[in-house]
Amino acid sequence: MAAALTLLLIGCLLQRALCGEFTVTVPKTIEVLKGSCVTIPCSFDIEDKYESDLDNTCKAAWKISNLTIVFDSSNPQLSIIKGNFTGDLKKKDCTTTLNNIQPAHSDTYLIRVECNNKLRYEFNKQTLSISVKADPPRPTLTLSTLERKEGTSVNLTCSAPAPCLSHPPTLTFTPSLGDSQETLQENQDKTKVKTSVLTFTASHLHHGKNISCTAVYNKEDGSTESATSGSLTLDVSFAPHILSSDCTKAAGQLNCSCETVGNPSPILRWYLNGLPVNHSDRFAVSNEPLNDTGLRSIITVNQPQERDLSTLRCHSSNSLGSTTQQFYVYILETQTSAESHGAITFPSFIITVGVLTAALVCALLFAIRAQVTCCHNPPKSQYTGDTSTAVTSQGLTSERKNKV
Repeated sequence: MAAALTLLLIGCLLQRALCGEFTVTVPKTIEVLKGSCVTIPCSFDIEDKYESDLDNTCKAAWKISNLTIVFDSSNPQLSIIKGNFTGDLKKKDCTTTLNNIQPAHSDTYLIRVECNNKLRYEFNKQTLSISVKADPPRPTLTLSTLERKEGTSVNLTCSAPAPCLSHPPTLTFTPSLGDSQETLQENQDKTKVKTSVLTFTASHLHHGKNISCTAVYNKEDGSTESATSGSLTLDVSFAPHILSSDCTKAAGQLNCSCETVGNPSPILRWYLNGLPVNHSDRFAVSNEPLNDTGLRSIITVNQPQERDLSTLRCHSSNSLGSTTQQFYVYILETQTSAESHGAITFPSFIITVGVLTAALVCALLFAIRAQVTCCHNPPKSQYTGDTSTAVTSQGLTSERKNKV
């Protein structure tokens, strides 16, 4: 008995395959933006005995639920809903575009194929539901994986329905991280979707960025409507980077800070003479998380003048790598000391020059006066063995007597 039923079922299937039947393939539902058009992908099949009846006399008519004909392919511009028949009935293609869809056009649609012969059939077993929306559909943003390693290529895909093939949406990424390429793809039910793929190389600068996609739809009257997708947050794994480091001195202490970032969050350690520095009475180390990937560490050195800090460095590491920052504290202090001892202030320089100038002038005046006195009062001494100082002294004594 079971074998007989199986054979009967196989026979029925073979009969349908060999003889054909009346079927139509249309989407179950299409959402359309108010004021835009809708392209209905449509194909059909008929019984084999009617194949020869598919000729140039055939036409397609779209009806709504109350069986009113709203579009006639033989007279599209005089139909209730104007449009264009883009299919070819001889090839069993009934694709149709309806223009300027309004909320009142939300309904259930079926198609009828009618020729000037015995082929006349209404495909009412498969219907299409058209839903007219005031707002455009939100695009979909997808990423193969949200976690990426720095330096790898990332493909981010944005897709939005394209119910109106003559006015497909324009897709834009925010922010724009690289080049994007748009394509029009087909769904399983033959409806179309606009897809844009953004390609960029992951960087630590991209970590934590929110990326969104906007779809702009052009209506037939020239106006536009836009919709924005939800945002995706990029998670980029990267080796540590040291963002900043500096040292300051105050009250016999040296404070050095080191700020680092990495994903996973890095560990920061201080080293002196190649050995790790631990918290003690000579060194104080404190760490402060900045966010999920950042860390700031501060080391306080007591009485830094008593230590050689030329090898002080901070070391940041995580599972992807490490980096080190060297602090040239000893060299900086030596340069500062040399500059302090060798400096001469501007006021001191002026005073020094003034004193030297005054001394030189006084010496010149004294020499000129001594020379004039010698010329007017020649010496009377005949002792050529006297020194010049003695001679000068005598000349000065004679002059004073004359004045008296």
